Amino acid sequence: QVQLVQSGGGLVQAGGSLRLSCAASGTIFSINTMAWYRQAPGKQRELVAVITNDDGTIYADSVKGRFTISRVNAKNTVYLQMNSLKPEDTAVYYCAADSRYSGRSWGQGTQVTVSS
Repeated sequence: QVQLVQSGGGLVQAGGSLRLSCAASGTIFSINTMAWYRQAPGKQRELVAVITNDDGTIYADSVKGRFTISRVNAKNTVYLQMNSLKPEDTAVYYCAADSRYSGRSWGQGTQVTVSS
Protein backbone atom coordinates (compact mmCIF):
# COMPACT_ATOMS: atom_id res chain seq x y z
CA GLN A 1 0.00 0.00 0.00
CA VAL A 2 0.89 3.66 -0.37
CA GLN A 3 0.65 5.98 2.61
CA LEU A 4 0.39 9.74 2.11
CA VAL A 5 1.11 12.30 4.82
CA GLN A 6 0.32 15.92 4.09
CA SER A 7 1.75 19.11 5.52
CA GLY A 8 1.30 22.80 4.86
CA GLY A 9 -1.91 24.72 4.52
CA GLY A 10 -3.31 27.28 6.90
CA LEU A 11 -4.60 30.82 6.69
CA VAL A 12 -3.47 33.25 4.04
CA GLN A 13 -4.60 36.61 2.73
CA ALA A 14 -5.98 36.86 -0.78
CA GLY A 15 -3.14 37.27 -3.24
CA GLY A 16 -0.76 35.35 -1.03
CA SER A 17 0.92 32.00 -1.46
CA LEU A 18 1.06 28.63 0.23
CA ARG A 19 2.84 25.39 -0.51
CA LEU A 20 1.35 22.01 0.31
CA SER A 21 3.50 18.92 0.65
CA CYS A 22 2.60 15.25 0.45
CA ALA A 23 5.11 12.58 1.45
CA ALA A 24 4.55 9.09 0.10
CA SER A 25 5.75 5.86 1.63
CA GLY A 26 5.16 2.20 1.02
CA THR A 27 5.02 0.77 -2.50
CA ILE A 28 5.90 4.05 -4.17
CA PHE A 29 7.41 2.22 -7.14
CA SER A 30 3.86 1.34 -8.17
CA ILE A 31 2.55 4.93 -8.37
CA ASN A 32 1.43 6.01 -11.84
CA THR A 33 0.12 9.46 -10.98
CA MET A 34 -0.23 11.75 -8.02
CA ALA A 35 -2.80 14.49 -7.70
CA TRP A 36 -4.28 17.19 -5.54
CA TYR A 37 -8.01 17.45 -4.94
CA ARG A 38 -9.98 19.94 -2.91
CA GLN A 39 -13.39 19.97 -1.27
CA ALA A 40 -15.30 22.92 0.11
CA PRO A 41 -18.19 22.43 2.58
CA GLY A 42 -21.28 21.21 0.76
CA LYS A 43 -19.35 20.80 -2.48
CA GLN A 44 -18.14 17.79 -4.39
CA ARG A 45 -14.46 16.96 -4.22
CA GLU A 46 -12.79 18.32 -7.34
CA LEU A 47 -9.54 17.58 -9.09
CA VAL A 48 -7.03 20.43 -8.91
CA ALA A 49 -3.83 19.11 -10.48
CA VAL A 50 -2.25 15.87 -11.65
CA ILE A 51 1.35 14.84 -12.16
CA THR A 52 2.32 11.67 -13.99
CA ASN A 53 5.23 9.38 -13.31
CA ASP A 54 7.17 11.10 -16.09
CA ASP A 55 6.34 14.55 -14.65
CA GLY A 56 3.64 15.54 -17.10
CA THR A 57 1.06 17.84 -15.51
CA ILE A 58 -2.63 18.66 -15.88
CA TYR A 59 -4.47 21.49 -14.13
CA ALA A 60 -8.05 22.45 -13.54
CA ASP A 61 -9.01 25.57 -15.47
CA SER A 62 -9.71 27.39 -12.21
CA VAL A 63 -6.07 27.15 -11.07
CA LYS A 64 -4.13 27.33 -14.33
CA GLY A 65 -1.38 29.91 -14.16
CA ARG A 66 -1.60 30.12 -10.37
CA PHE A 67 -0.87 26.62 -9.03
CA THR A 68 2.07 24.35 -9.80
CA ILE A 69 2.28 20.66 -9.01
CA SER A 70 5.69 19.02 -8.82
CA ARG A 71 7.23 15.81 -7.61
CA VAL A 72 10.80 15.62 -6.39
CA ASN A 73 12.99 13.68 -3.98
CA ALA A 74 12.94 10.54 -6.11
CA LYS A 75 9.14 10.99 -6.36
CA ASN A 76 8.67 10.45 -2.64
CA THR A 77 7.20 13.93 -2.18
CA VAL A 78 4.69 15.88 -4.24
CA TYR A 79 4.11 19.61 -3.81
CA LEU A 80 1.37 22.02 -4.70
CA GLN A 81 2.64 25.59 -4.93
CA MET A 82 -0.34 27.92 -4.74
CA ASN A 83 0.15 31.54 -5.77
CA SER A 84 -2.27 34.43 -6.18
CA LEU A 85 -4.71 32.72 -3.87
CA LYS A 86 -8.38 33.69 -3.97
CA PRO A 87 -11.13 33.23 -1.38
CA GLU A 88 -12.74 30.67 -3.68
CA ASP A 89 -9.64 28.50 -3.23
CA THR A 90 -10.71 27.91 0.38
CA ALA A 91 -11.19 24.18 0.86
CA VAL A 92 -9.75 21.06 2.39
CA TYR A 93 -7.00 19.89 0.08
CA TYR A 94 -6.26 16.20 -0.34
CA CYS A 95 -3.26 14.49 -1.85
CA ALA A 96 -3.98 11.35 -3.86
CA ALA A 97 -1.89 8.65 -5.48
CA ASP A 98 -2.92 6.07 -8.05
CA SER A 99 -1.01 2.83 -7.77
CA ARG A 100 -1.17 0.10 -10.38
CA TYR A 101 -0.60 -2.31 -7.52
CA SER A 102 -2.93 -1.10 -4.75
CA GLY A 103 -5.21 1.49 -6.38
CA ARG A 104 -6.14 4.87 -4.92
CA SER A 105 -4.58 6.23 -1.74
CA TRP A 106 -5.53 9.48 0.00
CA GLY A 107 -3.75 11.86 2.31
CA GLN A 108 -5.45 13.02 5.48
CA GLY A 109 -6.43 16.42 4.10
CA THR A 110 -5.35 19.89 5.14
CA GLN A 111 -7.36 23.09 5.43
CA VAL A 112 -6.53 26.06 3.23
CA THR A 113 -8.39 29.25 4.09
CA VAL A 114 -7.98 32.39 2.01
CA SER A 115 -9.30 35.61 3.49
CA SER A 116 -10.43 38.54 1.38
